[in-house]
Amino acid sequence: MKKVPYFHILLFVITFLTTLSAGALQKGINIFEFPRKLLDGLPFAGTLMIILTIHELSHYIASKRQHITATLPYFIPAPSLIGTFGAFIKMKSPIITRSALIDIGASGPIAGFIVSLIACIVGLSMSHIVPLAKVDGSLVLGDSLLFSFLSRVIVGDLPDSVDILLHPVAFAGWIGLFVTSMNLLPIGQLDGGHIAFAILGDRHRYVSITLIAVLAMFGFYAIIGLYGWEGWGLWALIMLFLGIKHPPVLYWEMPLDHTRKYIALVSLFIFIITFIPVPFKIL
Repeated sequence: MKKVPYFHILLFVITFLTTLSAGALQKGINIFEFPRKLLDGLPFAGTLMIILTIHELSHYIASKRQHITATLPYFIPAPSLIGTFGAFIKMKSPIITRSALIDIGASGPIAGFIVSLIACIVGLSMSHIVPLAKVDGSLVLGDSLLFSFLSRVIVGDLPDSVDILLHPVAFAGWIGLFVTSMNLLPIGQLDGGHIAFAILGDRHRYVSITLIAVLAMFGFYAIIGLYGWEGWGLWALIMLFLGIKHPPVLYWEMPLDHTRKYIALVSLFIFIITFIPVPFKIL
């Protein structure tokens, strides 16, 4: 008889509540004064939780298909702008082949990307145009190549005097794309790291070192007032703490087929079009 995953369920419920609170606070609602308005955060929370759940369940299903023992997703609640630090699964057995490594590494980002893309399209169609004067001093989101393209197609070209006030669904989609790009960084044991290791082998370590240095540089440039985002410096430190070395697969000599190489190229393309050098700034 299978055990009920109470801890996973509890984390999911708590994270849903924290994202729900974040969605309500984004609308300027004091949830302590007006607790009944908590559900106003549902468009954001529901969209973001769907994106995170599909991302992690795709990893879980891919692991099971490759006969890898893996846990159900652990969701991480957080008192932050979006109410969560994301989610993860934990693999409890070694990965056998490079093909399995690509399947597991790419499944989550690709699935999460598709759902985030849909959310962005739907959310942008419900977003509003506001004068820049109304958002002065506010947190402004950076644009990836993809999000900039979607904005132009759905909203249209805008003069410099206005900006898009994102609908909560679009904001959740933006977060989903941003999380996808961060996961696809070919560093350590991130999803992108799994894919890069399957392609490059031990050379993946040098890619990790180089990219950590680049992220640290972006963070340093931001601190001294040039170009970048301070958060990249923190992310570089986290990557160093988690480790840049990737554990080996059991049967490295088994070659990759053309399908897995194509999946790796698709993942690289998704990373390029979703990466945001400066994701956050104060206008």
